[in-house]
Amino acid sequence: MQHNDSVVSNGLNPTFLFTWKGVRMKDEERYHAHEYIELAFIMSGRGKYKIDDRIYDISEGDLLILNPGVYHQALVADPKFPATEFFIGACDFCFEGMQPNHLEVDTLPVYKTGSELKQQLMRLCTSMGAENDACRVGRYYMMQSYLIQFLLLVLRNERQPKSASGGSYSFESINKNEIVTKIIDYFGEHYSEKISLDIISENMYVSPFYISKIFKSVTGDTPIRHLINVRLDRARELLCGENGMSIAEIAASVGYDDAYHFSKLFKKRFGVSPSKIRTGYGENESLPLKEGS
Repeated sequence: MQHNDSVVSNGLNPTFLFTWKGVRMKDEERYHAHEYIELAFIMSGRGKYKIDDRIYDISEGDLLILNPGVYHQALVADPKFPATEFFIGACDFCFEGMQPNHLEVDTLPVYKTGSELKQQLMRLCTSMGAENDACRVGRYYMMQSYLIQFLLLVLRNERQPKSASGGSYSFESINKNEIVTKIIDYFGEHYSEKISLDIISENMYVSPFYISKIFKSVTGDTPIRHLINVRLDRARELLCGENGMSIAEIAASVGYDDAYHFSKLFKKRFGVSPSKIRTGYGENESLPLKEGS
């Protein structure tokens, strides 16, 4: 059966290297880096980590994503409340748009998990620990399957985060302003092309509903309405210029095959038709926008 999952490049068959669980009672001896990715989930307690010459406070539920080449050293913050850490080492995987053996999220290197993801990762760590200790037939493949779940759960939470209730989205785990800025930049570069929420969703790896939700929360407008305004503003510039283009050609150049539909949208936004702009009305820079456009 064929599948279309743009998150994964050339399948997902990572090499599981190791797992280790321990209570951090003393500082790690060496400040070091690896050629593979190391994931450290904090199951309880608190501590500190020196990562790329910066000190981070860590506590229960935090996930340390130590990509290849990232220098790190675990430190003890409070001996009375030592951190219980669960480590996973892996290599030989690549997600779309990321470097090989890297897991790239907005809050590297310390990823703050929400309540739902925290519980999911806690269960996976417990299952991996039990499987590792049992040493039964097929142990490696079971550990690999847990590793795949671990990686994909983090990606899902990063790109399509939902609240524990499942009813509404939580924006705390990603930079929604950055996503909105990328969408606006995309509109500015591709306004002449056919654009839909589904197309944006495929490019941004988030759902159409989520895109609409965060876009309106940041800009006060819907993505499609913003795109229409970008197109109409560009059309007005062309109509006011001396380019010899017909109204139909200008409509097509900003993404509208139907010149009549374009004219209706234009008049709704600016209060005058494209033909009136062409005859000189549009030379007035204070051209009013219609109420509610």
